[in-house]
Amino acid sequence: MTEKTASVHWEGAGKIGLGQISTETAALKNYPYGFSSRFEDDRRGTNPEELLGAAHAACFTMAFSFACEKAGLKTSDIDTEARVSLSKQGEGFIIDKISLTMQATVPGIDEAQFQQIAAAAKRDCPLSKALAGVPEITLTATLRLAASR
Repeated sequence: MTEKTASVHWEGAGKIGLGQISTETAALKNYPYGFSSRFEDDRRGTNPEELLGAAHAACFTMAFSFACEKAGLKTSDIDTEARVSLSKQGEGFIIDKISLTMQATVPGIDEAQFQQIAAAAKRDCPLSKALAGVPEITLTATLRLAASR
């Protein structure tokens, strides 16, 4: 079993409050976030949805790579983007959609096997399982051709 930690320090109320996010690895150390970086266009801070998207993309990508390896295939490179949609629902908000878009180079794989492994990785990665309450999680997976030598 593994356990990872992150922490937040918040000062102030609601829209004027500011927080700082830190992770045990120090990948984020007192990184700012607040109302304007979450609901407006302030790019000086992060937000929970962006972090969730990064975590989901990372988890899915690793799961895909491991699944390819288990199938006897080696991934050359994988690029994944996650878009997390936060929508108003009643008095609050809901994450109603996550769109994963992945492009990968996997020598020796055909399109059908590629799509099958990608779908299984989306279904089986721990973050996808944790996010099962999100109404819609989609995946667009594109197989890139390996460069010929």
